[in-house]
Amino acid sequence: MTNNLQLQIKILPDSPGVYQFFDKNEVIIYIGKAKNLKKRVSSYFTKNHDYGKTRVLVKKIVHIKHIVVETETDALLLENNLIKKYQPRYNILLKDDKSYPFICIKNERFPRVFLTRRVIKDGSEYFGPYTSVRTARALLSLIKELYPLRTCTYNLSFENVNSGKHKVCLEYHIKNCKGPCEALQTEKDYNTDIKAIKNIVKGNFAQSLQKFKEMMLDFSNKTEFEEAQKIKEKLDLLKNYQAKSTIVNPSISNVDVFSLISDENFAYTNFLKIVNGNIIQSHTTEIKKKLAESDKEILELFIVEIQQRFNSITKEIYVPFLVELGENLKVTIPKVGDKKRIVDLSIRNAKYFRQEQFKQIKITDPDRHVNRIMSQMKKDLRLLVEPRHIECFDNSNIQGTNPVAACVVFKNGKPSKKDYRNFNIKTVIGPDDFASMTEVVYRRYKRLLDENQDLPQLIIIDGGKGQLSAALKSLDALGLRGKIAIIGIAKRLEELFYPDDPIPLYLDKKSETLKIIQQLRNEAHRFGITHHRNKRSKNAINSELSQIPGIGEKTIITLLKKFKSTKRITNTSLEHLTEVIGKDKASKIHNYFKRNTSTTSKNV
Repeated sequence: MTNNLQLQIKILPDSPGVYQFFDKNEVIIYIGKAKNLKKRVSSYFTKNHDYGKTRVLVKKIVHIKHIVVETETDALLLENNLIKKYQPRYNILLKDDKSYPFICIKNERFPRVFLTRRVIKDGSEYFGPYTSVRTARALLSLIKELYPLRTCTYNLSFENVNSGKHKVCLEYHIKNCKGPCEALQTEKDYNTDIKAIKNIVKGNFAQSLQKFKEMMLDFSNKTEFEEAQKIKEKLDLLKNYQAKSTIVNPSISNVDVFSLISDENFAYTNFLKIVNGNIIQSHTTEIKKKLAESDKEILELFIVEIQQRFNSITKEIYVPFLVELGENLKVTIPKVGDKKRIVDLSIRNAKYFRQEQFKQIKITDPDRHVNRIMSQMKKDLRLLVEPRHIECFDNSNIQGTNPVAACVVFKNGKPSKKDYRNFNIKTVIGPDDFASMTEVVYRRYKRLLDENQDLPQLIIIDGGKGQLSAALKSLDALGLRGKIAIIGIAKRLEELFYPDDPIPLYLDKKSETLKIIQQLRNEAHRFGITHHRNKRSKNAINSELSQIPGIGEKTIITLLKKFKSTKRITNTSLEHLTEVIGKDKASKIHNYFKRNTSTTSKNV
C-alpha cells in the first residue's frame, strides 16, 4: 500500500457512508457502503483475502473517495444509486427494468387504462412493473371485462364534450364503452370505476366484490334477471382471479417478501408483494457474484433495488435471515405459521428459477454448467481442488468365485469410458473384499505413476470404513496419501467416510454432488458385474462341454445362452437340442451325457 493510500485511509471518518475505489485511470472500479468508513476501507488492506478477484481489486486501487451520510439506510440507498449510475467492474449489477410493462392510468379527464413500457412523468399513475407480460395482460383484460372504459385518444375536455365535437364509435355500440365523449356517462360515474380499478390493481378486491353483490341483488329484486346474470358473471370473474392469487390469511396485508439461495458464483433472489393475502407482484433474478459477497450483502442490495424499482412503500418485510435496512423498515424473520409459509414459497420460487437456469445453461453454455458442478462438488465434499478427474472402485464376487474389481473414470462430471479398467484379483485367495481393494488400488496407481499419467483429484471407494482403510494402505505404500482426496460411500444410508474421521458426512439426497457420486458407484457396480459374468461364462466354456469331441466354443456359447447351465443341457431331450444346434451336434452331446450317466450308474 502506498503512502498516499495510507494517508487517505487515516483521514476517513468513523461514520456511516459510501466509499469509491478508483484505478490509475481515475475510473471507479468498486463502490461500497459501511457503518464505519475507516474500519471497512482499512480491512481491504489488512486482511488476507481468500478470493482471487478481491486481491486483484486491492492491487488496482490508487485513489479513494467517500461520501458521509446520516444513517446506514442512507448509505445503502446511495450505494445502490451510485452502482446503477457508474456500473463499476467489481460490483454486482442488477438488471434494469426498462423493458418491463406497467399498467398506466392516464392523467386526463376520463382516464384511459392501458399497458405501456414507457414511464412518463406527466402525473399519470403507473402500477407495476410486471415481470410477466401475460400476467399484466390478464389483469388488464379482467379490468375491461368488469368496467367498460374508453380506448379512444380523444381530448374529452368540457368544451369538446359539450360542443358535441366527438361521436360515439363501435366500442360504444358493442357495449365496451359507455360513451363519455357524448356525455352519455358522467365523469363522477367514470371516476368511481377508476377508483375501483386502482383497488383491484393494488390487490384490494373487497370493495368491488361488495359493489357487484349489491348490484346483482338490486337487479334481481327488480326482476331484471338478465342484467343480474351479467353482474353475476363479473362477480365470478373477480372471485376467480382473487382465488388464483390468494395464498394465506387475508389479514397479512401490504408486506414485501424476499428470499435468496446461492452457490459459489451466483445468487438467486425472489420478491413477492403480498396485499390482503394475495400475491400481486413477483420477481426472480440471477445475480453474478463479483467478490464472494455474502448472502446478507446481496439480499440487502436486492431489497433496496427492488423496492425502488417497484415503487414499494411497505413498512414491513419478511426475510429468511436477518438484514440491516435501518429503523424505518420492520424486518420479520418468521418461524412458524402463515408468515413462514410465505417465506418458504418465496424460497421455493428462487429454487425453481435456479433449476430452470441450470437446465438452460446445460444446453446453451455447457462449460459454465461443468464449472458450476465442479465448484459445487469441491464445496460439498470439502476438497482443496475441483474434482475434474474422479475414479471409483468396486469389488465383485459371487460366493467367492471369480473375484474381480472395476475402476470407472469420470472427467468433468461425465463418464470417460475409454479410461475404464477391469481387474482380475491375483494375490488374494477366497472372498476377501478388503485385501482385493488393497490390491487393485495399488496396481492402478502404481501403473499410473510408472507411466507418468495424470492422477485423479478424487478417489471414491464403494464401501464403508473397512474398504476405505484397505484402499488407504495402497496410497500409503505408494506415497500418495494426502496427495489425492479419497472417500468411501456406504450404500445403506449413503454415508460418506473420510480418512481419520469417525463421523460420516451426509449430503442432501437431492444434491447434484450426491447424484454424481451415486452415478459413479452404480457405473462401477455395473461395469464390474459385466466383467464378472463374462469371466464366469469363459470358465463355463472350459467346463465339461469342452470335453465333448466335435463340440466347439461357438456351439457351447449358443447352448449356454439358450439353456443357461450345463445341468439343464444334460436334462434336455435330443429333439430340443436338435432344434438349437442341429442333429449331428445334438446327437454327440446327447450320447456323451447318456454314456456318462450309464457309467456313473454302474459304478454306484
